[in-house]
Amino acid sequence: MQLKEVTVEGYRSLKALRFAIEPLTVLVGRNAAGKTNLYRALSLLQAAAEGSICRSIAEEGGVESVLWAGPREKLTQKLVLGAQFEELEYRIEIGLPGLAEQALDMEPMVRHERLALTYRDITVVLLERKGPLLWLRDDRGNTQRHERKLLASETALAAIRDGGRYPELALVRQEMQSWRFYHDIRTDEGAPVRNPSLALSAPTMSSDGSDLAAVFATLAYVKQDMGAVKTAIEDAFPRAELIVSALDGKCRFAMRFPDMDRPFAAHELSDGTLRYLYLMGALLGYRLPPFIAINEPEASLHVNLLPPLARLIARTAETSQVWVVTHSEMLAAHLAHCTGTLPRLVKKVEGATTIAGVTVEGMKRELGAVG
Repeated sequence: MQLKEVTVEGYRSLKALRFAIEPLTVLVGRNAAGKTNLYRALSLLQAAAEGSICRSIAEEGGVESVLWAGPREKLTQKLVLGAQFEELEYRIEIGLPGLAEQALDMEPMVRHERLALTYRDITVVLLERKGPLLWLRDDRGNTQRHERKLLASETALAAIRDGGRYPELALVRQEMQSWRFYHDIRTDEGAPVRNPSLALSAPTMSSDGSDLAAVFATLAYVKQDMGAVKTAIEDAFPRAELIVSALDGKCRFAMRFPDMDRPFAAHELSDGTLRYLYLMGALLGYRLPPFIAINEPEASLHVNLLPPLARLIARTAETSQVWVVTHSEMLAAHLAHCTGTLPRLVKKVEGATTIAGVTVEGMKRELGAVG
């Protein structure tokens, strides 16, 4: 079930946007253009599926902190997020509770939720939630009010778990929960990615990379296929070798370079090398998620690693949807060269984040600058 479009209204610098999601989506722009807000809006949609969207908003400073930061025409403000799949569309609205509503003071409140199925010109509402009240359409086509009243911070998408009676609801929830987000990649001395992993099969890498060694070990000893990993290593570090072990309940990895006498363990690797290995773990796992979002993957990487990174991302985009947010026009140009997918320029117009296409000529000029 492929993600087709995302809607964001009233989130920080995102006044009102509806934008298509491709097999590979590349957003490029300067600092403070709103790229990170787009990324966070997607992660909030996943939080709705997990039932933690209100907590996430509270941790960001509350509703007033996340609402549209530009001029407000109305006194009542709300945050709206939507995900359009092939025939199903989920939409959620978050705001502050009114005086008579059952919620804590200044608590982020789910004011409205809706899941609808559209086939040709016919739209069927499968879920409609207004405040604590909920209506559901079951697998037999019957629509009725659900007897359970939801708390202000609960989402119906997460709370209703009967997949037998409400299969479309379960399908959308499972799809969104399987998305993966990779950002704020730590490579400092105490970073989780530098430590051994527990010897547990890891089909998909966690966001902090704490199971990176287990991801590599799963490919080496469970799948018994390191072909893609070896190709990516050779592409980025010619004649180098990734060494993977699973001993005494721990998984470890090290790099052997052609000009060094011994292999270097994870805690000894440079930030750039380790970051590239982290990205390999995210993009080459045993079981790739249907949607992968990566924020600023180029950070700490030498420019020579950008072409191999573009080829790595392009390979993954053949089977999973990949969303890349980057400052690097050079990386965007290499991705366009590999895939034919032009990046989309993120910029601000009168304080509001907008998304526009980038011309082929612009990408050719950037590739020419790369040499």
